[in-house]
Order: sequence, then structure tokens, then C-alpha cells
Amino acid sequence: MYILRRLGAGIPTLLGITLIAFLLGVIAPGDPAAEVLRLGGMTEPTQEEIQAMRQQMGLDKPLPVQYMNWVGRALQGDLGTSYMTGRPVAGELLSRLPATALLALAAVTFAVLFGIPLGVLMAIKSDTFMDHLGRAGALTLTSMPGFWLAILLIGLTAERLHLLPTSGFGTWQHLLLPAIVLGAGTSATLMRLTRATLLDVLGQDYIRAARAKGLSSGVVVLRHALPNAFIPLLTVIGLNLGHILGGSVVVEVIFAWPGIGRLAVDAIFRRDYPVIQGYVVFTGLVFLSLNLIVDLLYRLLNPQVRLGESAE
Repeated sequence: MYILRRLGAGIPTLLGITLIAFLLGVIAPGDPAAEVLRLGGMTEPTQEEIQAMRQQMGLDKPLPVQYMNWVGRALQGDLGTSYMTGRPVAGELLSRLPATALLALAAVTFAVLFGIPLGVLMAIKSDTFMDHLGRAGALTLTSMPGFWLAILLIGLTAERLHLLPTSGFGTWQHLLLPAIVLGAGTSATLMRLTRATLLDVLGQDYIRAARAKGLSSGVVVLRHALPNAFIPLLTVIGLNLGHILGGSVVVEVIFAWPGIGRLAVDAIFRRDYPVIQGYVVFTGLVFLSLNLIVDLLYRLLNPQVRLGESAE
């Protein structure tokens, strides 16, 4: 029942996303029928040819009918055809998805491995120089735009030290800089949240009881405090996955990473509206799916949520 309720709650949002994507194609300059004819080899199609193609594409029908037809095709996996390549939009997106998924996974891994341990250290060393330094660093990373961090890292590691490539795809060296830039903001968020959550947990009675039993600080933190502090961190990690996918657009362009973000930017400059529409729907669907997965994991790991639902 819980899954069905969550799925039902996501339907209006998904419909809103499809409506926005559809309207992007409606209000965009140019005529889709003329673009399709030019794609087929007609450099200067006549008005009669354009009108015939509009009828064939269903563009002469009322907008509500066009929207329903477009949604119906999208539900079958048909997001249209790219004006530039002539290939199905769904195929274009799926061909670029592995690169973006790899980059997002690497960015989240970096954020978790970098942010959570430093947050734990800041909580243990609360109100010391280490804590103040970590909080200042987290605030700096949160405030710094991704493109500016990318420029700094490229200038330092690639241009001066010649350690890493500045663009391309294929090896772990190509992945390192984009993953760091994309995961830096999330790692800063995890640092601050881990510190705040862990400090709150360390003040609980059962933690004081564990210390009174003579357990070492390491055992108290790792076995008793950190597992309870991890539950809210899971929500942040899951939600930031969606933000990472959205933020990958800038990173993919800067580092010439062949993902769906770069595909979307190329489509914007070329006015390839079917690709833009497909990108909006695809990323919206991924974001909703990630939110659903996070909700299910949170419910699974937090007994209080399950008990509250049982009481209702």
C-alpha cells in the first residue's frame, strides 16, 4: 500500500513534467514539420509540403489532442526523432546514459568517502581548530560555483602539474576531475550534516550509558552513534543524486564528457527540440524514481516510520 501511495503521489508531478516538455516544443521558434522535411533532404520545402507534413504529424489538431498523442507515444518509448541526427531521441538518450551514470556514481562515491569521514572527525573534535577548519572548508565548497572549481582544478592539476587530462572519456584519469567537481558540493553538505547529526546523537542517554560501561570512543562512535546518524544522511545522498544529475550538464560541457547533459546543451544550441523535450522528461522520471527509492530505504531503515504508519 505504501508503494502504491507513493507512486500515486508521483503521477501529478510526472504529468506536470510532460506538460512542460510538450509546451517547450509548442512555444519554440520554428516549425517542426519544416525541420522534419529539411532533415529528409528538402532544403526549401513549399507551404503545401509543410502543411501536408503538419497533418501527417498531427500538428493541425487542437493542443490538448496533440498533448495526449505525444504522451501516448512517450509511454511507448517514442520521444520523437532528433532533427540533427535523424535518430530516435530515446536511443540518443540511452546511448549517453552510461557515461552520465558513471559520472554521477563516481561523484556520489567521492562525496560519501570525503564528506562523511570528515564530518565524523569534525564532530569528535568539536569546537577545536580542526572543527573550525572543516566548517570553513565546507562553507567554501558549498558557496563555490562548480564551473569555477573546475577552472581551478584544471589550472592546477592539468595545466601546471600535468597530472590529469582536461577532457575526454575512457580511463579513470578522465573521470577523476569531473567527479570531484560534481561531488564537491554534496561532500560539503554531508560534512556539515554528519557533524550536526552525530553531535546530536552523541548527546543521547544511551551513548552516555555506553561510555559509562567503559567502551572506547571509537566503538561508541562507529557501533552506536554513526548507524543512527546515518539515516538522515541517506535521504540527503539520495536527493543529491538528482541534483548531481542536473548539475552534470555544466561539468560534462567543461570536461567534454559524452553524457546526456552535454547532449542537451548541444540540442539547445542546435534548436533540436525533440531532444530537449526528451531530456526534460527523462531526467524528471529519473529524479522521481530516485526519490521513491530513497523513501523506501528510509522506511526500511527507520523503525519509527514503520511504527507510525502501523499506528495510523
